[in-house]
Amino acid sequence: MPQLDTVHYSSQLFWLAITFIALYVVLWKVVLPRIGGTLAQRQTRIDADLERAAELREEADAVMASYEAQLKTAREKAQRELRAVLDSAAAEADKRQQALTDKLHADMAAAEERIAAARDAAIANLGDVAVELAGDIAGRLGGAAVAPDDVRAAVDGALKATENR
Repeated sequence: MPQLDTVHYSSQLFWLAITFIALYVVLWKVVLPRIGGTLAQRQTRIDADLERAAELREEADAVMASYEAQLKTAREKAQRELRAVLDSAAAEADKRQQALTDKLHADMAAAEERIAAARDAAIANLGDVAVELAGDIAGRLGGAAVAPDDVRAAVDGALKATENR
C-alpha cells in the first residue's frame, strides 16, 4: 500500500497541511460567518418574540384585570337590582297581605253583624214561638184551648223572671 510507504510521508504531510489550511480558511471566511449570521438572526428573532410575548402577557393581564373589574361591577349591579326586585316583591306581598287581612276583617265584621242580626231576629221570634208552643202544650195537656193573650202574658212573665236572675 502506497499510503503506508515511508517515502511518500513527506508529500502526504504537505498536501494534508495545504488541504487543512484551505479548508480552515474556507470555513473561517465563508461558512462560519454564515452560520454566525444565521445564529445571530435566530437569536434576534427569539429576543423579539420574547419581548412581544412579554408585551402580549402585559396586555392580557391588563385585559384580564379590566374584565374582572367589569365582572365584579356587573355582579354588584346584578345583586343591587336583585335586592331591589326582592324588596319590591316583599313590599308588594306585604301590601297584598295587608289588603287581604283588611278584607278578611271587614268580611268577619259583616258576618258578625249578620249573625247578631240573625240572633236578634231569632230571639225576637223566640217569644212568638214560645207563645205558640206554650199554647199548644197547654191545649193538649188541659184539653181546652187557652187564649193567646193569656199565654203571651205567662211567657212574658217567665222571660222577665229569667232575665232578672
